[in-house]
Amino acid sequence: MDKVQIIVITGPTATGKTALGALLAKTVGGEVVSADSMQVYKHMDIGTAKPAADERLGIPHHMIDIVPPWEDYSAARYISDAADAIDDILRRGKLPVLVGGTGLYIDSLLSGRVFSARGDAALRRQLENEYDAIGGDAMLRRLGEFDPGSAAKLHENDKKRIVRAIEAYSATGKTISQHDLETKALPPRYVALKFALTFSDRQELYTRIDKRVDDMMSKGLEGEVRNLLEMGVAPGSTAMQAIGYKELAGAIAGRHSLNDAVEQIKMESRRYAKRQLTWLRRDTNIIWHIWQNKPDIEKAIQEITNCHQLTVNC
Repeated sequence: MDKVQIIVITGPTATGKTALGALLAKTVGGEVVSADSMQVYKHMDIGTAKPAADERLGIPHHMIDIVPPWEDYSAARYISDAADAIDDILRRGKLPVLVGGTGLYIDSLLSGRVFSARGDAALRRQLENEYDAIGGDAMLRRLGEFDPGSAAKLHENDKKRIVRAIEAYSATGKTISQHDLETKALPPRYVALKFALTFSDRQELYTRIDKRVDDMMSKGLEGEVRNLLEMGVAPGSTAMQAIGYKELAGAIAGRHSLNDAVEQIKMESRRYAKRQLTWLRRDTNIIWHIWQNKPDIEKAIQEITNCHQLTVNC
């Protein structure tokens, strides 16, 4: 196996990734790079479970608090910015420790995936208006004229992906299908050791998730959401689609009660954890650390550092 360039700590929400990642980076002389799609936003601390200063253990943490919450920060931007951070860490002789649960970001970053170029905002709005005017079936037939492969995979109600596919072709002259084939042929960007955390008892994970939501509420998550809305962050913005924020925004707007919002946050968080596990289990190169009643951080540190020193799959 080639020399490991990066260690990945991933897994569903509430499994101890933050604590393990910071201590691992401190142990191996590394720096943490966040792989969380919502921790990039400023002013969103409680609901995204950003590590506080004491939790960072004096270790630099990258890809946290880099854009204001009214910006739409994409996977493509994340990959570009995170690769710059990782390359800088490597140049300085440090070990990047990628920590987070956004599987698409992690996989795309490691693989060297390049997201297809897209048109400008005006073109996107034009295509969205056309979709609304003539319907999904007509737009899907239009897509099928130059990209039958993508059209065959999409449903006429999938407005976002249909518009994206037409937009990408208009901007680049390449279909999404062609772009995906070219991307798969690229060599991996980094050699990585990947570790995923979970609990042996799924109910234990769900109990921890529910408690985490209660803790967030006691720390002032409702006030954090109110502050964002008062700052002018639109309820429909990308940042406000994060679990916890959209539900509380609905309660603040009077669409449902605060108690209902909290229960919805818990349910959506459990569903998200289930999706994260499904995503991760497709990857046969991941090494699993399965907790029993609580995380055993010290034991995990020892096992991970042993794997890294041997540069073999454990």
